[in-house]
Amino acid sequence: MSVKAILVKVWLSLLILAAAALAQTPRFVVAGLRVMPDRWDKEANLRKLDTFTREAAARGANAVITPEGFLDGYVGNDRDLDKKRYFDTAEPVDGPSLRRVRDLARELKIHLAVGFPELRGGQVFNTVAIFGPDGALVSRYSKTHCGGEPHNTEGTEFPVVSTPLGRWGTLICLDRQLPETARILAIKGAQLILVPSYGMYGEMNDAMMRTRAYENGVYVAFVHPKRVLIVDPKGTVIASDRGDKDQAVLGEITLDSRVGRGPIGARRPGIYGELLKAR
Repeated sequence: MSVKAILVKVWLSLLILAAAALAQTPRFVVAGLRVMPDRWDKEANLRKLDTFTREAAARGANAVITPEGFLDGYVGNDRDLDKKRYFDTAEPVDGPSLRRVRDLARELKIHLAVGFPELRGGQVFNTVAIFGPDGALVSRYSKTHCGGEPHNTEGTEFPVVSTPLGRWGTLICLDRQLPETARILAIKGAQLILVPSYGMYGEMNDAMMRTRAYENGVYVAFVHPKRVLIVDPKGTVIASDRGDKDQAVLGEITLDSRVGRGPIGARRPGIYGELLKAR
């Protein structure tokens, strides 16, 4: 065999290996709903969810994420909130509204993450539930830093779940402003962090979300009624909203070698004990 033939054979082998590696690299499309919910009107918000989720799925989305508290319009932050009315609005994760969310995920064969006030054990939590393409509950995360939300109980756990679309963690609004929360998820193997929110957005938040992605080597999907950002592990914004109207913002996630790299690789946990001390 000539040298040229050998080189051609090697080149073809490398192409085949590269193609195989590419085929095994998980790729999917995530959609953030930059949609303003109606306060206290779950029925109206379910209609909005149905409309924009169907649109996103038709455009190729494999996962759809709503803002924080989308189901109720995030009334839980009101300082003069009527506790009885709020508790009556809350639902368990298998409540009637959440069953409609589950059915929508199953019908469209997508992952669907929705924010809502969750009634659990006589308490209400600011929760995001993720339902899978088969309608099963994939993840339930309750906000761990509720700030001034008068009747919400704070969560205490940071779950990371394995899905066919990689390993996911979730934070809600204020949670993202504490760097320890995203770091915990990254240490536990999260490749994508969902950040449904309703509070602060703008230039400072954009910088923060890019930093959280870069310092942890993860994708971040920030979803707010007035802002959506999808950021890659290098801190680059790969998708964002445009204009002022309600919209679904789609971005492609590629779980390649960028994930898990960056500053997180230089950690020295043995010298960080002071982080556990109260200020």
